Amino acid sequence: MSSPLTHFDESGAARMVDVGAKAETERVARASAVVRMQPATLALIRDKRVSKGDVLEVARLAGIMGAKRTADLIPLCHPLALTSVQVSFSFPASDAVRIEAVAKVFGRTGVEMEALAAVTVAALTVYDMCKAADRAMVIESVRLEEKDGGRSGHFVRGPDASPN
Repeated sequence: MSSPLTHFDESGAARMVDVGAKAETERVARASAVVRMQPATLALIRDKRVSKGDVLEVARLAGIMGAKRTADLIPLCHPLALTSVQVSFSFPASDAVRIEAVAKVFGRTGVEMEALAAVTVAALTVYDMCKAADRAMVIESVRLEEKDGGRSGHFVRGPDASPN
């Protein structure tokens, strides 16, 4: 039984892909997520009035830590020696925080999962720090925006109708 999915062998068993023969190259991935909330909650975050502290700075650190621990969370991910992880925030609407992460590595496999883990952990941290004020927050649109490097080349998400 042959599968086009690289994390399964010919018999269908899960496996960690052997990247030993791949060339080491610079690889970059950019991901994003959105946390929707009440405008009053967003005002608390922006004004740094959340009792637990500066939500965005804690979320930034959490996102970086999440990227660094991706291989501990996703069973078939390779542990990577990341060269850089950046997490940033913007406010596309009065009820939303957009989180973006860029992960870089010089290695044999890509960093898409690390960038996605960074935005997800940062979004969960925003939720955790603000849940006392707004339990109805929604984490949405977690997605890869761009990746470069490796055999599959450059990918950029095209424009669509999403809110971010």
